[in-house]
Amino acid sequence: MISFQNVSLHFGTQQILRNVSLRISDHERIGIVGPNGAGKSTFFNLLSGELQPDGGTVLFEGPKPTIGYLHQQLLHWSEGDTLLSYTLRSSKDLKACENEIQALEKRIPILPQGSPERTRALARIGELQTRFEQLGGYELESRVKKALCALGFHTNDFDRPFGEFSGGWKMRAEMVRTLISQPDLLMLDEPSNYLDLPAVEWMQSFLRSYRGTLLLISHDRYLLRTLTSVTIEIDGETATRYAGGLDYYLKERQQRYEVLLAAKRNQDRQRAHMEEFINTFRSQANKASLVQSRVKALEKLETIVVPRQAATNGQLRLPPYHHCGVTVLAVRDAGFSYNGKDFVFRNVSFDVQNGEHVAIVGFNGLGKSTLSRLLAGERPPSEGEVILGHKVVPGYLSQDFAETIPPDRSLINVVRREDETMTEAQARALLGSFGFSGDEAFKLAGVLSGGEKIRLGFARIHARKPNFLVLDEPTTHLDLNGRQALEEAIRAYEGAIVLVSHDIEFVRRTAANIVEVSDQGVRKFLGTYDDYRARVLRDDNESAEKSDSPSDVHSDPPAKPLSKKELRKERAAEREKLLPLLRSLRRRVTATEERIEKLETEQKELVGQLSNLDGKTDFATVNRRLSEIEKELTTLNQLWEQAASELAYYEAE
Repeated sequence: MISFQNVSLHFGTQQILRNVSLRISDHERIGIVGPNGAGKSTFFNLLSGELQPDGGTVLFEGPKPTIGYLHQQLLHWSEGDTLLSYTLRSSKDLKACENEIQALEKRIPILPQGSPERTRALARIGELQTRFEQLGGYELESRVKKALCALGFHTNDFDRPFGEFSGGWKMRAEMVRTLISQPDLLMLDEPSNYLDLPAVEWMQSFLRSYRGTLLLISHDRYLLRTLTSVTIEIDGETATRYAGGLDYYLKERQQRYEVLLAAKRNQDRQRAHMEEFINTFRSQANKASLVQSRVKALEKLETIVVPRQAATNGQLRLPPYHHCGVTVLAVRDAGFSYNGKDFVFRNVSFDVQNGEHVAIVGFNGLGKSTLSRLLAGERPPSEGEVILGHKVVPGYLSQDFAETIPPDRSLINVVRREDETMTEAQARALLGSFGFSGDEAFKLAGVLSGGEKIRLGFARIHARKPNFLVLDEPTTHLDLNGRQALEEAIRAYEGAIVLVSHDIEFVRRTAANIVEVSDQGVRKFLGTYDDYRARVLRDDNESAEKSDSPSDVHSDPPAKPLSKKELRKERAAEREKLLPLLRSLRRRVTATEERIEKLETEQKELVGQLSNLDGKTDFATVNRRLSEIEKELTTLNQLWEQAASELAYYEAE
């Protein structure tokens, strides 16, 4: 159990947290959400001890847990490390066991036979080896290698110096190192930032089987929905706990926001009346006591802080569509090489039709961004053709910001460069509509934050007036509201869009077709991301069956295929066997849902009692009951998720 007790923290004049009190229970799976810059990473640093609060305390009740903390940036590594040696150094307990075993093995040969020292040393080695086995030390290397390959590394990378890898690949290794250590408390700060879609799916699968306490900072709705059952929102100088996952949080947050907004308006009116009274009667001696009481009341009035509502809904939008030919883009036997010899891909052929929304997916490093540059006309193919259709104007958003927007260029010059007929007033109005008001239009692009760079990128596209959009990782620096706003804009856009994204939920909701970039080449799939994954899984299973089938000429002849009648009978028998299990799972799901609904109703009634100021409410009893309900809801949500997942699995069989 971890508790924050009236924790406050500020950096300079900026207050980050003010009197935050909350509890984190063992084995909870918590999503940490909130706007960029609100203090989510700071919250983690307080937990890890890297920061100390200005006021209040962070307490670990009971034995302090082992902590695995994945930062957004890699902190340090040793110069002599290879990829494998760095990643294997994941558990301090394992390393301590290994070092002590090695020291004892060197010491034992020089100890006299039968001596008490030798006997104790041998016994100690036995204890350490048992401990090493319990910690998974003997399987550690195979598990690490398997995880590295799942995240896109090749076996010939294992012995490469760690310093040779780019920042993104180093972060992947750091993720393996953190996850494999199996700590009691796992804290992941934006873990999907450097991952592609296959790697995100692997991580999600791995974390579902993790049994410790999970704290996940993420804007990725897929990860939050599938991995967390409690949500903590960091915003408005406070941390608010919601007893449910992402969808529960989104619903309750809106209701809470409206309540706080109404309370803030009432408080502002009350404050204004007090200040008016003080200013009006300050100089009148016969009103001095009344004025003084108002001054004291004003000082005691606690400021209600309303969480920020993201303004990105109006600042992320796509340019108006204008008509073009039916075929927007035709790729014919295209290939690309940076050095003229080693090709990133070859023999690529597919079309993009007007109004079609396509997602490019695949492991990092195989050419997704390179392909997007070719489609946008930013680079010519080394061979073959990339042909734009009639009246097609491409607009390109690059994940490498400096590639399309030089850091030493002012914002107003960035947008005017796309349309030379644009006046300064028009450019400033356009920038203002994307959240850059006043003199911000003259800032240099290089000083912008990640979210601001995305907004400038869309302002630049808007100025170009394209009707075919190529968006490379547009969601990387966006929070939940920003991703939702962009998703809605893309779904409403009438023109063609090709996008690259590591956000599975975003791809699911925006792309009608998929282009896969893999070791086998580039191929287009008709259908959504889920259709594509089902097709890939089916192909993999068929390949596995072929590889497992006997090739010996003396093997038994293949069994005679079942008739349609026999096949239906067999399937009916299988379904009959599953009926008792399905009935049991349905009863569990229904009963759990009814209990959750009953508790949530009681919870709302109790919260309403807390706002009563009639003096009749027993606040201690109400708070105690709310705490009990919160714990029970956490357990019930986990049980419901497990039963519902099993039911969905067997019903799909």
